[in-house]
Amino acid sequence: MTDKQEKYRFIPYRRLDIVEMAVRDGRLAERERNFRQLCYMLEQIFHFEFHRRIEALKNAYAGIDPDTDTRRLEPAQGEVGASFVELLDGLLEKANYERVTEADLNQALHESSLFKIRLHVDFDDFAEVSLFTRGVSRRKEEIPTWFGLSSRTIEFINYDRVVVYIRVRDDFEQDGQDFAGCRAGATLLKLFRNVPGADLEMLFPNTRVRMRLLDKLLIGVPALVSGGIVLTTKLGASLVLLGSLFGYWLGVSSQPAELDRAGIMALLAGVAALGGYLWKQFNNFKNRKLRFMQALTQNLYFKNLDNNAGVFYRLADDAEEEESKEAILAYYFLLTADQPMTRGELDRAIELWFDERWDCRIDFEIEDALHKLVCLGLVEESDDRLAPVSPESGISLLDERWDNYFVAEK
Repeated sequence: MTDKQEKYRFIPYRRLDIVEMAVRDGRLAERERNFRQLCYMLEQIFHFEFHRRIEALKNAYAGIDPDTDTRRLEPAQGEVGASFVELLDGLLEKANYERVTEADLNQALHESSLFKIRLHVDFDDFAEVSLFTRGVSRRKEEIPTWFGLSSRTIEFINYDRVVVYIRVRDDFEQDGQDFAGCRAGATLLKLFRNVPGADLEMLFPNTRVRMRLLDKLLIGVPALVSGGIVLTTKLGASLVLLGSLFGYWLGVSSQPAELDRAGIMALLAGVAALGGYLWKQFNNFKNRKLRFMQALTQNLYFKNLDNNAGVFYRLADDAEEEESKEAILAYYFLLTADQPMTRGELDRAIELWFDERWDCRIDFEIEDALHKLVCLGLVEESDDRLAPVSPESGISLLDERWDNYFVAEK
């Protein structure tokens, strides 16, 4: 498999790695110790503030959590909080996820699956459907053809992470189908990894496996051939006897057919052969469908990362990391620059550093990074030029901010 990476919207390194990458750059000199301390304090500030976000998500999700094992106190009259969907959208934006558009989803539904199965999703079962992705790459993979005698190379879009949010219709009826968790009004939240764009439909709870035309031919053609053989051999005598009986009963033939013991045995043998043949073809169909279902289940088993409440805990951690990394990078480049920089210069400098030094193409979120630094007082802007405060001053500012978190409001 080869992998051609598009520009990352998120930063594909851990927060600790970003600090070490900045230190190894060799431009901090005697400021390294204070820089590390400032980065540590930034991490704690973001961690505390994201704790508030997680608590808000927990409270909004409590009423729709399918896995809850606690009782819930109904909110007081007139008490209205932010909806879970709004909070989730904000968290995904902070974690640098992007929404899958309706056009992209429709394209995925019409593309051929990489797993040689045909999938169908009934979207009428859902009241809300939202998909978000992060990390897009173009991949190539060799797949076998002609029963393994040959192979061909296919190119496809792959998503590193996919978040699926689904709310089932309040009037949903299963119609005899057993879709786990897919009950009326249920809310499902799932996180997957390494999902081909052509197989997004396999992530839905009501996905049905259907036979492709090729699969129907692989079952139907041998069935017709073997059926002809059964008719001409094992059913020949029975068909002749039945034809004589029906011909005499309908008045077509005046010669009565003799139904002796040998004839009855031949007739029963023919019926048994026909029943066995039909049962065999039915089993062939069911076994092939079961193999497809097994392939789908095994594939999802290794791609599923988290479910329901566990998803937004993981997303909150991702978002916290992204916020920290963006702020650290922006502060580091302003600190080590020869002169104050504009937003555009800072953005280009960071992207070029990743491309040339670390062979990684990113689309740096410059506005997010600067907004955080300006709010914390670590960067000052004058005449479109950005200048950082010293690490020592930054440490004092963050220390004061931390102390004020726990001061009771008067």
